[in-house]
Amino acid sequence: MSTSSHRDLILDQFTRQATPFSTAKSIASEDALRLLVEACAAGPADTVLDVACGGGLVVCAFAQVVRRAEGIDITPAMLDRARALAAEKGLANTSWRQGDVTSLPYPDGAFSIVTSRFTFHHFQDPLAVLREMRRVCAPGGRVAVVDTDASADPAKAAEFNRMELLRDPSHVRAMPGAELIGLFEAAGLPRPRRSSYELRDEVDNLLKRSFPNPGDDDKIRALFRASATDDRLGIPIRLEGQTIHYAYPVAVLVADR
Repeated sequence: MSTSSHRDLILDQFTRQATPFSTAKSIASEDALRLLVEACAAGPADTVLDVACGGGLVVCAFAQVVRRAEGIDITPAMLDRARALAAEKGLANTSWRQGDVTSLPYPDGAFSIVTSRFTFHHFQDPLAVLREMRRVCAPGGRVAVVDTDASADPAKAAEFNRMELLRDPSHVRAMPGAELIGLFEAAGLPRPRRSSYELRDEVDNLLKRSFPNPGDDDKIRALFRASATDDRLGIPIRLEGQTIHYAYPVAVLVADR
């Protein structure tokens, strides 16, 4: 897929997802956000950039403890949601910019912490993004990536990615944790510290904040139900009557610059 076609998919999906994604309980979990802030050892002297910031949840979490926090994203609707969230929280130390994350419009070493959460599976060239994150992070700072940790079994990871592409046509590929870690070395960063948690919810809630093509929601439910028996997606799934519960494993990776 061309870069321009993928950009159009991102704009389409995340314009529609701006509010439902940003307000989903599992995505907006204060415990998960606190885990990231603490993993980065953020403090009052820090300046933070969140890459592909979406609705501003990460920026606003950091802004409560750092000097300044900024978010950059390609989707205007997401940035509108981010500004509204910062206003709701009364945060005066946030700023927002629309831009391309593969060529960040900041000088070298502009921030002490650079993060990106639930975004790397949307990037056609995640290594290029991570290299840019490293570039704009000051020596002695921290670079953090949070994303879905796909199964180490190639067949299960492939099936999980097939399902995710049905759910969100802007999806590219969720990587196993080991591959995500390998990107850090390729980007010139040391091996990151790793922590993890599970993003738990019901499939119906997942689909409410997604915009699959017509008819694909039934295919997605069928894949989850089948995986409850044969683990084809490589993630924990539990059936409770007609309700499908799932847990996406999430890797939190933080490296010193």
